[in-house]
Amino acid sequence: MPDSARINIDTYREGLVPLIIGVSGHRDLIEDEIPEIRSLVRAFFVQLTARFPDRKLHIISPLAEGADRVVAEEALKLGLSFAVPLPMPREIYVDDFESEASRQGFEDLCQQAETIYELPIASGVTPEELREYGKARNLQYARLGVFLCAHSHILLALWDGKPSDESGGTAQVVEFHHNDVMVGFDASGSISQQLLADDESDLVYHVVVSRDREGGTPLAGLDALSCSWFTTDEAAPRTAKLPKTYVRIFDRTSDFNRDAKQHASIIQEKCYPLLDERSWIEATEEIERIDRIFCAADWLASHYQSRMLGALRAFHGLAFVMGMMFVLYSDLEARRFFLVGLIVCLVGALVIHRVAARGNWHSKYLEYRTLAEGLRVQFYWAVGGVTSEIATKYSHDNFLQKQDIELGWIRNVMRVAGIGCDVSASIDPKGLAFVLDEWIGEDETGGQLKYYRSKATSYLVHSRRNRRLGQIVGITVPLIILWMLLAQSDSVRDPLFVILGALLLFVSVRQSYAFKVAEAEVIKQYEFMYRIFRNARRRLNNVSSDSDRRRILRALGESALDEHAEWILLHRDRPLDQGSLWRMEI
Repeated sequence: MPDSARINIDTYREGLVPLIIGVSGHRDLIEDEIPEIRSLVRAFFVQLTARFPDRKLHIISPLAEGADRVVAEEALKLGLSFAVPLPMPREIYVDDFESEASRQGFEDLCQQAETIYELPIASGVTPEELREYGKARNLQYARLGVFLCAHSHILLALWDGKPSDESGGTAQVVEFHHNDVMVGFDASGSISQQLLADDESDLVYHVVVSRDREGGTPLAGLDALSCSWFTTDEAAPRTAKLPKTYVRIFDRTSDFNRDAKQHASIIQEKCYPLLDERSWIEATEEIERIDRIFCAADWLASHYQSRMLGALRAFHGLAFVMGMMFVLYSDLEARRFFLVGLIVCLVGALVIHRVAARGNWHSKYLEYRTLAEGLRVQFYWAVGGVTSEIATKYSHDNFLQKQDIELGWIRNVMRVAGIGCDVSASIDPKGLAFVLDEWIGEDETGGQLKYYRSKATSYLVHSRRNRRLGQIVGITVPLIILWMLLAQSDSVRDPLFVILGALLLFVSVRQSYAFKVAEAEVIKQYEFMYRIFRNARRRLNNVSSDSDRRRILRALGESALDEHAEWILLHRDRPLDQGSLWRMEI
């Protein structure tokens, strides 16, 4: 049972996953344009709130002078929450603000922020170096731009549209959001996968502004104070309306919020948190946020799995009865009763299919389960202090990157869940020990090792029983056929025809059900997951440093995420299919 102190029902009722708006813009706005800019920003927020009522808007703004503060002030007027990511320690960051009035304005807005994050200083950089304007300070602004892009669903850019080589500037932030490239930051060449894959994280809302400087007019072809959605789409990079692909992604997250809200009470009562009453670590609010979203995703996945399996079993059971009605009518006695029974079963099967399709049970089960498993990895990485070795990557960035772009809503949720944990890694040795015990565990005592071992064993036993049943049928069918050949009267042959038809129909239906639930593939998946966790445990037992342990946990999590991505791809191709019912293939 969950620890009710950790699972607050209000978090489900208020909406687990907000719509995150990252802000990047110029500091030197033209004074005469600011009132209209405020109006455009306010209209943008109102439009999003009306279009996605199940998503609270949450703004991320570093509160630099100019555009950042304009957006934050308009957000506050509308009662929206906002967080402040700082590119460096607060006492150094305020050196950017020359006047006392500007510093006071910054402090006043910080007082109203929901959260303030201080991004860690880059390795090899000292606080003294950051006080000087130059490479080190620019590197921190580039880090801030990467953080904004990685943790926002929409980048709101108040920008003149002109390219620039200024590291961490608005032009470079937009470039990174679109193409995963930040000049002067992370020269590891690790961008290829995201650069070439379809990506839902490239969405920019561009408010074209002028700059109060020589040559400060917008890029040729762009009108000051015009607005557009700006993506990497080859055919239509700029559109007046939010592109449909992103609408579908945001709608799927809204569905998740609604489902969590609808079942809030039972989720609170029946969920199984990763942090439960046995947890002996001091969890931060950020780690608990991942756990809360995991609880909802995990319970909802089980809920829709039960519905889907029930529908599959009923659908196949009715299909078997339909086949029997046909066999009895054609081979035993042509009674209207059998035809009526066939029609009733057919209608029942179609109703089941209709209800399952309208409820989207199949997709919700698969996507919520994949989300839950992604959050599981994200949670244990956060608790264990596991970080990416690539400066521009976070745990959610490449998950499901090779699959359908609409599954990007899952990454969108993970962006929100792990935002605070991605600021700085945990170094608590208790957290690392907790991960080794709870996530990996041992064959007999718990963790994923025990889970995957028991699941693989259970499915193997079930598979062997099915094979034996198939063998029995394989022996029985030839004997029945031989008996039919030797029988001298129709009174014997007709019942044998019925029995033979029933056996063949049973085998066909059983094989179809096994295909729909991917029994053979699931066994392989459980065996694979058991092996990688077993190998991880063996390697962990042979290392002595925490850094080596974290590297192994990073590799383990990446392997698990890859396997979950393959799992959803496999099962998405096997929905409850109405057309196959007519072909008697189920």
